Amino acid sequence: MKKIIAVLLALVFVFAASACGSQNSGTNEKKKIVLCLDYTPNTNHSGIFVAEEKGYFDEENLEVEIIQPEEGTATELCAAGKVQLAIDFQDYLAPSFIQGLGITAVAAIVNHNTAGILAREGELTTPKDLEGDKYATYMAPIELAMTDYLCKNAGGDPSKINYIQDYPTNAAEALKNNVFDSLCIYYAWDGINAEMTGKFDFAFYKDYDAAFDYYSPVIIANNSFLENDAETAKAALRAIAKGYDYAAANPDEAAEILINSDETGALKGREEFVKASQRWISEQYIADGEAWGRIDASRWDSFYKWCFDNNAIDAEIPAGTGFSNDYLPG
Repeated sequence: MKKIIAVLLALVFVFAASACGSQNSGTNEKKKIVLCLDYTPNTNHSGIFVAEEKGYFDEENLEVEIIQPEEGTATELCAAGKVQLAIDFQDYLAPSFIQGLGITAVAAIVNHNTAGILAREGELTTPKDLEGDKYATYMAPIELAMTDYLCKNAGGDPSKINYIQDYPTNAAEALKNNVFDSLCIYYAWDGINAEMTGKFDFAFYKDYDAAFDYYSPVIIANNSFLENDAETAKAALRAIAKGYDYAAANPDEAAEILINSDETGALKGREEFVKASQRWISEQYIADGEAWGRIDASRWDSFYKWCFDNNAIDAEIPAGTGFSNDYLPG
């Protein structure tokens, strides 16, 4: 009888240990989420790839798949719940908030707007000089309204700007070849490329009107994801913030990580340019902010107020709409 009791007790311990082991393995299983870039990998994205390379996602028990949008935009995929996180720009997000698509901006990748207008040297002394230009554009209503506004405020006639619905893959080359005369670019990429290949004029939007110091780009999240799994969202942003902090302090290494992480191979052979871009933007990630990622409510709101007041959007976006700092570390 003692032997039978001993065997039964041993079996109980085996089953208990097995159940405990099963429970622990479930607890340790990584949370899987998907982050969709807005475009092919570039220095806007370096902190994300640094977080992956340095194991910051692993530290948060996350498995993050980084993809590029194949069908539809990153924002559409995020709003539909096909990805949890994505990247877009505050100006392009306006229609999403008007339509109530169910997304929230949860982090600013750079602290100040780096967008502006590029033109050949000597041809953009003031925005009045846009008169008569062949201006390349995606024809986004907000961009057109901003360009008209800048030209008019400088004493020009915006009706004389020749907007062309097209956009070059290499802005500097298109200007050199007189394909276009001017266009909107982001300085960290097309601006640095122009700087390295010739002499051009460039004007930051934010230097002409404080309302134009909006956020570009930002990380957005699906609202259902935020509501149902806030802790995972916070964990992801902790890792990403750590990645951008590292990229800010180590630009050359961050550039190398970006190049090696780019599965398209498009950055291979462009190491000098990518490093130059990374050195410039690494100083913009945080700039004069208290910490990476934080969105200033007054700047966010004033841009959308300007858009509505200047008929760039057809419905008002109420103050406080579309962003949250609640998921950032600290």
